[in-house]
Amino acid sequence: MTSEPTAVIHDIGYRHYEGARLGRGSAALALAVNSLRGVFGLGRTARAKIMPFLLATIMLLPAVVSIAVMALLKKDGLPYPAYAVTMQAVLAIFLAAQSPYLVAPDLRFRVLPLYFSRPVTVVDYIGAKLAALAVAMFLLIAVPLTLMYAGELLVDRPGPPHTSQYLAAMGGAVVYAVLLAAIGIALASFTPRRGLGVASVIAFYLFTSAVSGVFFGVLLSIGRETAAKWAMLINPFFLVDAVQVALFGTDPSNGEGYPPGLWACLIVPVVIAVAVAGILLRYRKAASS
Repeated sequence: MTSEPTAVIHDIGYRHYEGARLGRGSAALALAVNSLRGVFGLGRTARAKIMPFLLATIMLLPAVVSIAVMALLKKDGLPYPAYAVTMQAVLAIFLAAQSPYLVAPDLRFRVLPLYFSRPVTVVDYIGAKLAALAVAMFLLIAVPLTLMYAGELLVDRPGPPHTSQYLAAMGGAVVYAVLLAAIGIALASFTPRRGLGVASVIAFYLFTSAVSGVFFGVLLSIGRETAAKWAMLINPFFLVDAVQVALFGTDPSNGEGYPPGLWACLIVPVVIAVAVAGILLRYRKAASS
C-alpha cells in the first residue's frame, strides 16, 4: 500500500535575484547614505526634520549678517577660521541630537547581528556611521563659509577676497567634522538610550568648555601664560582652531594664542584614534552579545 503525498508546493510568483551582487562596499555605502539622510530627517517624520533644519538655519545666520555688513558698511564680516568656534554651541547641540540617532536604535533593539549576518562587518558599520556624521558636520560648517565667501565675491568691497582664509577654514572644517563625529559616536554608542546619549554628549561639551575656561583664567591670573594656552586645548573646538593656526597661519580665535609648534596637530589624531578604538571595542562586545 503506497501513501499519497500530502504536501503541495504553490507557485506564489517568487523570482530569484539575477542581478549583480554588489558586496560589502555597496552595502556600507548604502548604510552611510541612509544614515546621512536620517541625520537631517530625510525619509523620517516631519518632527524629526525640525531640529536639524532649525540648527542648520541658525548656522547660516552669521554668514547672512556678515554679507550684509560687507554690503552696507564695506567692512569685513566674521573671520572664516573663527566661524566654527563662534558657533560651537550650535554644533555641539547638533552633535548631541544626531549622534544617538545613528547608533542608539540598533543597540536598543539588538539588530546588530542582522547587519553582521550579511557581508557588512563591524568595521564597515562603524565606518558608515562615522562617515555619515562627519559629512553632516562638515556640511553644517562648510555651507555657511561658502555662502559668506560667495557673498564676498559678489559684494563690491575694498580689497581682495580672503581666499586663503576661506580655504584654511574649509580645511579646518574637515578636521572639525572628523574629530566631532568620532567623539559623538563614541559617547553615544555606550548607551542604547537616546536620551542618555544626548545628555552624555552635552555633558562632555559643557565639561570640556568649563574646565578649559576655568584653567585658562586661573593659570593666566598667576602668570602661567604657557600653561594657560595648553589648557585651552581641552576644548575640542579650540583644539582644532589651534590646528588651523599651526597649519595655515590663521589668527587664533581665543585672542591669546596656543602652544607653539605642531602639538595640536599631534593631539587631534590621538583623540580620534582613542575614540575609534572605544567604538570598536563597544561594537565587538555588542555584536557578540
